[in-house]
Amino acid sequence: MAEQKTKPTEQTVANFLDGVADENVRKDCFDLVRLMEKATAFPPVMWGGSIVGFGQYHYKYESGHEGYSCLAGFSPRKQNISLYVMGFENRQTLLDKLGKYKAGKGCLYIKMLSDVDSQVLEQLVKESAAYLQKKYPNK
Repeated sequence: MAEQKTKPTEQTVANFLDGVADENVRKDCFDLVRLMEKATAFPPVMWGGSIVGFGQYHYKYESGHEGYSCLAGFSPRKQNISLYVMGFENRQTLLDKLGKYKAGKGCLYIKMLSDVDSQVLEQLVKESAAYLQKKYPNK
């Protein structure tokens, strides 16, 4: 099996975020660290070179592919901030209240943290982490 590319690193989150060029995005990212740490009860850890992750779970697909991933995370990208939250029962209800975002399968994309309701975002992160912990219990 190939070695997993995106995994926890020794790089500090503060050093990574201090390198974000846009001052507003950098501030939003530090605010996201506080929000996600509160929602997951896990400290931030760098996953690979550009993802700030919180907690982790072990997954194994029917195909046999397995690995580890963070329960929730985000990454400041050129066009937006990518938030990694997975599907769960209450997702659409919360998304309807979130504010301005775009969505992919396991990602939400926001331009600015002020575009979304931070309490709703915190609940999304909390429910996503709980969903993943239930779906992939630690062994």
